[in-house]
Amino acid sequence: MSQTHFPLDESKLPFEIPKDEKPREKILKLGQKITDRIPAKLRPLTAEDPEYWGLAGLITDEMADVALKMKVRKPMTLPELVKATGKSAEELEPLLYQMSYVGLLEYNWENEKHEKQYVLPMFVPGSAEFFNMQKSQIQDHPEVTAFFERMTFLPLEHITAMVPPGGAGIGMHVIPVEKAIETENQSVDIEHISHWLKKYDGKYAASPCSCRMSRARMGEGCGDDPEDWCIGVGDMADYLVETKKGHYVDYDEVMRILKRAEDNGFVHQITNIDGENKIFAICNCNVNICNALRTSQLFNTPNMSRSAYVASVKPENCVACGRCVEYCPAGAVKLGQKLCTSHGPVEYPRQELPDRVKWGPEKWDIDYRDKNRINCYDTGTAPCKTACPAHIAVQGYLKMAAQGRYTEALALIKRENPFPAVCGRVCNRRCEDACTRGTVDQAVAIDEVKKFIAQKDLEASTRYVPPINPPSNRGGFDEKIAIIGAGPAGLSCAFYLAEKGYRPTVFEKNQKPGGMLTYGIPSYKLEKDVVMAEIDVIRQMGVEIRCGVEVGKDVTLDELRAQGYKAFYVAIGCQGGRKAGVPGENAPNVTTAVDFLHRVNEGEKITLDGKIVVVGGGNVAIDVVRSGLRCGASAADMYCLEARDQMPATPAEVAEAEEDGASVHCGWGPKEILTRDGKAVGVVFRRCVSVYDAEGRFAPTYDDNDTVTVECDHVFLSIGQSIQWGGLLDGSKVELGRGGRAVADALTYQTAQPDVFVGGDVYTGPKFAIDAIAAGKEGAVSIHRFVQPNTSMTIGRNRRQFIELDKSDLALESYDTTARQTAGMAQDIDYHRSFRDGHLTFTEEQVKKETARCLGCGASVVDPNKCIGCGVCTTKCEFDAIHLSRERPECSTMVRSEDKFKAILPYMLKREFKIRFGKKED
Repeated sequence: MSQTHFPLDESKLPFEIPKDEKPREKILKLGQKITDRIPAKLRPLTAEDPEYWGLAGLITDEMADVALKMKVRKPMTLPELVKATGKSAEELEPLLYQMSYVGLLEYNWENEKHEKQYVLPMFVPGSAEFFNMQKSQIQDHPEVTAFFERMTFLPLEHITAMVPPGGAGIGMHVIPVEKAIETENQSVDIEHISHWLKKYDGKYAASPCSCRMSRARMGEGCGDDPEDWCIGVGDMADYLVETKKGHYVDYDEVMRILKRAEDNGFVHQITNIDGENKIFAICNCNVNICNALRTSQLFNTPNMSRSAYVASVKPENCVACGRCVEYCPAGAVKLGQKLCTSHGPVEYPRQELPDRVKWGPEKWDIDYRDKNRINCYDTGTAPCKTACPAHIAVQGYLKMAAQGRYTEALALIKRENPFPAVCGRVCNRRCEDACTRGTVDQAVAIDEVKKFIAQKDLEASTRYVPPINPPSNRGGFDEKIAIIGAGPAGLSCAFYLAEKGYRPTVFEKNQKPGGMLTYGIPSYKLEKDVVMAEIDVIRQMGVEIRCGVEVGKDVTLDELRAQGYKAFYVAIGCQGGRKAGVPGENAPNVTTAVDFLHRVNEGEKITLDGKIVVVGGGNVAIDVVRSGLRCGASAADMYCLEARDQMPATPAEVAEAEEDGASVHCGWGPKEILTRDGKAVGVVFRRCVSVYDAEGRFAPTYDDNDTVTVECDHVFLSIGQSIQWGGLLDGSKVELGRGGRAVADALTYQTAQPDVFVGGDVYTGPKFAIDAIAAGKEGAVSIHRFVQPNTSMTIGRNRRQFIELDKSDLALESYDTTARQTAGMAQDIDYHRSFRDGHLTFTEEQVKKETARCLGCGASVVDPNKCIGCGVCTTKCEFDAIHLSRERPECSTMVRSEDKFKAILPYMLKREFKIRFGKKED
């Protein structure tokens, strides 16, 4: 095996690695002295080797002279170095400080006299890492970032499969979240962070994360603020402070950093090169950039970093909320199913390990950062979570509601949807359409339960405002972000940016925020105080909403850029109506649905005399029909192209319109609007033969010989919506595609104008609120990555792809046979003619009955071969469903780097024996 299997692609780096035509002999010798890479030990180095060019830019020949007089990891006092080098103390001491400042040396005081000693460390953990601890040094010498990356790869590519549990004194070692193992009575001291903090009591310093900074300089940053994630202890703390790489912190601040790391899903790691009695750092690592976690992930060799613990799931407690899956750094947890198939329980695959098979590059996982973010097994998981565009943890909040944990249920919903009260009233309920219970009798009334839970959000005293949790130890982020459009997509984007630590500004041209939630959905379905209550939560999180400001007219994108805005999320929706392109449609009493509903929702007193005809078959058309009747129409007819079972409107909406007195006519399209004295007096409809062509595209065909004429006093066109861009995009590079929609990347929503992102209806065309909400969250992910320097827009990103389990292949055992609950109607409201919402909310008793109907389809599944025992999953589970157990005590074996081959060779021979003579597994 050679490094050519995974070379450094220098052409993809945002900088050029300097290479000396004539390499300096002393730097070559020093690189060969420090390296731990076997090939480089056995042959002369060249200017092409990272051991050379990683040192050459920072290390002078004079520094090299001194370092060559030292032995690797052997402390030397100043007098000893004076004797070894022949330099005076006055000449040598500032040189040693400069060597320490750049990162070539470190300090040690652990000797009888507590005398300062200088140490020439290994490259990793050591000088290659220390070179990357100062931002200015990285900027001036970016090649050190590639040097660090190479020194955490090349020395390992030949040996990883042979490393025994515990890591054999190589690199870093996962140490579990403390509270995940507090009750484990077989644990040993070195497995507890508290042990190490106590050992180095009072000697802590926080420093920037070298991995975060170096990966960002290479163009693969993760978006975290790099400051203070690494905690140096003991001598290292003093070294960090003296060399201006860090600052002292007390115990309380260390605990705050550790807690913040756990909140963000970062992995605790300790250095693992000095045996079980010494460490010099506790790091809080993001797997998307961490060179230490990469050792086990890329090479598929968990022995390199795993702890003694393995996670396991109690299926009876698990509700497939997916939080453990989302945060597992190793991709060891995926969503599966709890229900048995007709053939028995699902057997889940396990990652192959190198302990009994030959291992080479063909076994590695170069794309581990993306593959670790796969959410579920191919056999699928709970249909409700899969079908929901926002992939809300439906099963989870149903369970919490069943347990009376309503605030916690609300918090769980808001992890994916900041508008639970809104969606509890107007969602199109794809989760219920997919519900496994629907194959038995009727689907669980998921949205009614959500509505009950979200009722707490409507009252200021019980409102749930999510905590702000930035991936930063310095508070939130200062970058200014503008969101254009205060509809569900824009406000959701603002919500999740605020949760991340930003204070975005939302610009809305209307006088009230909410978009179509405010101006498009009638109050008898969605009272406006419900919308405003949930928007108030977003304001409380630090979001500023400026209404009455039209971007492109009152202020331009360029003017906002001049004000310091770094990114824009454009989510202005489809605010305009469409005409049918038929004669007579310009008559004054012919109105588009969007315009009519906007007037109604603004509170304008509209009186409709006589009969109305609504053209269209979607939910918006239903809203117009029902609103028209509430505005005084004596009769209302609705005509649409589709057959009854193909109407875009949901069956429940159609049924409610008919209960209000509307007549629905399917299979007709408008041919002409008849006028008299300039006003519409009727509509001629022709029979629609087909709505779509053979490729499934909208292309209606008609039979012009089969017509019907309908007399009326008002006509409303609900046949589509348009985007009113105005001057918003003037001067930008944003491209428009079919239907005037913005063209953007399907994953990141980034347009051809790099700082402009889009979401919601301006990208997809008219959809539902929940689709816009899901898009808003993804927009927030992209914008955070965009505004943080040199952050990858895609690496390690959760693609949010889920697979539905096979509902036709289930062996259902006993289950609660209670019938689906139905919410009542308020008796003091004429819900056929009033604009007030007459729908009641479930009672608590109904909630208990309805949540008991859930079959509990999904559950998380842990692959123990991939688990690294970090315990992050346990911090995210709110159902006591996932725990760590000490199944691999040998993984806590810590040895000195100098003794690594004493650990590796016996394991290597044992492994080779297994490969040659061991029993082959099926």
